Amino acid sequence: MGFRVGVLISGEGTNLQAILDTVHGREGIEVVCVGSSKAGAPGLGRAERAGVDTAVYARSAHADRDARDAALGNWLQDHSVDLVVLAGFMEVLGGSFIQRFGGRIVNVHPSLLPAFPGLRAIEQAIEYGVRVMGVTVHFVEEGVDSGPVILQESFEPGATDDIESQVHEIEHRLLPRAVRLIAAGGVSIDPAEPRRLRVAE
Repeated sequence: MGFRVGVLISGEGTNLQAILDTVHGREGIEVVCVGSSKAGAPGLGRAERAGVDTAVYARSAHADRDARDAALGNWLQDHSVDLVVLAGFMEVLGGSFIQRFGGRIVNVHPSLLPAFPGLRAIEQAIEYGVRVMGVTVHFVEEGVDSGPVILQESFEPGATDDIESQVHEIEHRLLPRAVRLIAAGGVSIDPAEPRRLRVAE
């Protein structure tokens, strides 16, 4: 049956495209479904062109967030996903959803966590005047961008650099790499130090 991945998006889906281009259909990994929080998100078209099942789970179409999360979780479960990848999913998922897929949800964040969690991470870092910026792929817990770190990559921004483009370039490389590592069993929790993952590349 292979390693089945469900991807959640809200917009353009460029990180989804990176996954489709580099890991989908390779090494037993298959993106089996792509869900969006917004109807008409361009990322849905990327998934449809790749022959991947899609659906929209807008918060406004459900009684509350918990109801949306339950419906979304049922849909992912129906696709027998092994891993849920948040690739630009711009909504908060509730505790019941995170517990349901505990240890099987990953997110990509445009900072070197734990620095600058939450929204506007790139802008926060620029305003702070940091000398080093980067990208983190981490497991999702109930806190905001607080889960154990899987991979990180840093860079030194120049005054004239297109920083956002540099961040996206790293995201497009790092997120598929993390999916590949997890699928291969290369990421595990250190029993002696649960927040420090063992990553075998």
